[in-house]
Amino acid sequence: MSKSLKCAEDLFIEGNRLVTAGNVREAEACFREAIKLLPNFSEAHAKLGLLLDKEGIPAEAEHHYRHAITLNPDQGETHLNLGVLLTNQKRFDEAEAHYRQALELIPDSAAAWSNLGVLQACRKQEKEAELSYRIALAVNPDYRLAYFNLSYLLLRQGRFEEGWHCLEMRNWYEQLEKNIPCPRWLGESLQGRSLLISFDAGHGDMIQFCRYAKVLKARGAARITLVCHPALKTLFTTLDGVDAVLAFDEPLPPVEWDFWTPPLSIPFYCRTRLDSIPADIPYLRADRKLTERWSFLLSGECVPSDLRVGLVWKGNPRFENDSERSLPNLKTLESLAAIAGVRFFSLQKGAGEDEAATPPTDLSLVNLGPRISDFADSAAIVANLDLIISVDTAIAHLAGAMAKECWLLLPDYMTDWRWLTGRTDSPWYPGVMRLFRQPRMGDWAAVVAEVHMELQRFREHIRSQHSTLQEKDRI
Repeated sequence: MSKSLKCAEDLFIEGNRLVTAGNVREAEACFREAIKLLPNFSEAHAKLGLLLDKEGIPAEAEHHYRHAITLNPDQGETHLNLGVLLTNQKRFDEAEAHYRQALELIPDSAAAWSNLGVLQACRKQEKEAELSYRIALAVNPDYRLAYFNLSYLLLRQGRFEEGWHCLEMRNWYEQLEKNIPCPRWLGESLQGRSLLISFDAGHGDMIQFCRYAKVLKARGAARITLVCHPALKTLFTTLDGVDAVLAFDEPLPPVEWDFWTPPLSIPFYCRTRLDSIPADIPYLRADRKLTERWSFLLSGECVPSDLRVGLVWKGNPRFENDSERSLPNLKTLESLAAIAGVRFFSLQKGAGEDEAATPPTDLSLVNLGPRISDFADSAAIVANLDLIISVDTAIAHLAGAMAKECWLLLPDYMTDWRWLTGRTDSPWYPGVMRLFRQPRMGDWAAVVAEVHMELQRFREHIRSQHSTLQEKDRI
């Protein structure tokens, strides 16, 4: 064995050790040095590609993946990893070719079958995706990610019974469970028992699923404590069925609970089906004094006859599909400015908030973002508006939970499961949520054109209602 070969192999072994220890930068340096010593070291190229991929450097990662495959076409895992990278870039034909090659080499790979299913779901090939997920689970019944991917497909189709069951296979709560001194609720009787509902996922998830506190109280729970994101704490004090609300950055009080549960598990144990969603809205309410305060502030920004419309055009950029669910920018909504008698109010916080400070010239927009402290403020603003127009983010759930008219703008690509397939309404927020879907991937122009037409109609409808009320007053 040559000295260069030995050194390169030693560096490769050390790089793998460093990856396991979490020292990514040092591991990357080892793989790069190994490649310098041995340019045709296919395994080192593959490992370096994987590190770069995880670091968010896809172009260079792809280069090393492809070089590794050129040197050794029989690396099934490298074909799989390259397929994932290409799927994330929506290069679906290339991705599928590499998944198929991976399955030729490692046919018993649950990960390969599950990832093929993800690609097929992205292409709306749902029957094929379901089959791939089920093959993954037949190969490895303990592969939790395949259950999770299958759950989203089933829930999107309204197949709640199996969908909730598959969602229960997620394993997000290991660290949380260590800090909660009581057993997890698995559907036992809650009669006379106390329950801690933990926080889960994002703000929108919490707003959607906090409704179950009232359901569990009706099942006999004696006391319910809800843990939530800090920005939701004040708002959630208006929630029926909750006895105490804690922010997740607060220490748990010295109270003993009989059980704890994550919110996303409650529908499974409550046997929620499409026709039994607990949809008694409103279940969240704005504080009266805050509502009066915001009423005064908003009244100074428009004339009484104006239609008041709240806008949200960006979601959390850390969300996996945010590049698709968020609008490119505020200018995308500029055509709405042509509708007379409408005053727009920005509820945008975080990403996109800066755009509201300098809106398109013709868009009559009041920037409320800097004055919003938390969701209690947002709720008080929503209470003072006639309509919310929002992308798929927490404000849409807030409007729905308050029974406020909301028009939800949805992407065609990887639409979230909770909005189901092909519907223009939502059984989670009946009578108030209207869904506007892209006709094809990325086509926000068609969505905004439809919203423009419907907003004109809505404006005339509101005017007609006001005229009728004025006539009655004169009589």
